[in-house]
Amino acid sequence: MIALGPEFLLTSLVVCLTPGIGVVYTLSMTLGGGLRAGVWATVGCTIATVVHMVVAMAGLAAVLHTSAVLFQTVKFAGVAYLLWMAWAVLRDSGSLVIEAAAAAPPGRIVLRGILLNILNPKLPLFFVAFLPQFLPAGAGIGALAQLGLAFTAMTFATFLIYAGLAAGGRRQILSSPAVLRWMKRAFAASFAALGLRLALERA
Repeated sequence: MIALGPEFLLTSLVVCLTPGIGVVYTLSMTLGGGLRAGVWATVGCTIATVVHMVVAMAGLAAVLHTSAVLFQTVKFAGVAYLLWMAWAVLRDSGSLVIEAAAAAPPGRIVLRGILLNILNPKLPLFFVAFLPQFLPAGAGIGALAQLGLAFTAMTFATFLIYAGLAAGGRRQILSSPAVLRWMKRAFAASFAALGLRLALERA
């Protein structure tokens, strides 16, 4: 066991609070299906984080970094999926419709959360670059796993906070058609912008 220093905790918190694919997805699902949908979205995004952490620890992140073809393939699959999500919001299709309607099945919400985050090849590279900075000299794989699990737990908690805040304002948003239209446009633009940012990423 290693001590989680304040530098690691503070840096992790800043990273988790920074809006990204997972945050946008969690907010959109919460507004569309309530807190329960937001929790399931959080579960999906967290599962993807764990997968990326395992990939990084297994050394596959180095493969992504050295294989331009593999990196580009994963990256553009993620770009395509983000653009599809943006289109789904604008078309009022699937489970991303931000209206007072029944939420999508939990399995679908979780799966979409996993796919959105798993198709970002930068995440395993992030773990490789981020976590070792906070390892004490001579630390092994156990210490790395401890840091990774702590970061994952903080991610899960942060997303739950975002979901709770969105759920608290959901009634007011859904009661105003004008606000609802602008929210849908904002989410569509966010997914499209995230897709563009991902498209410009380099290994």
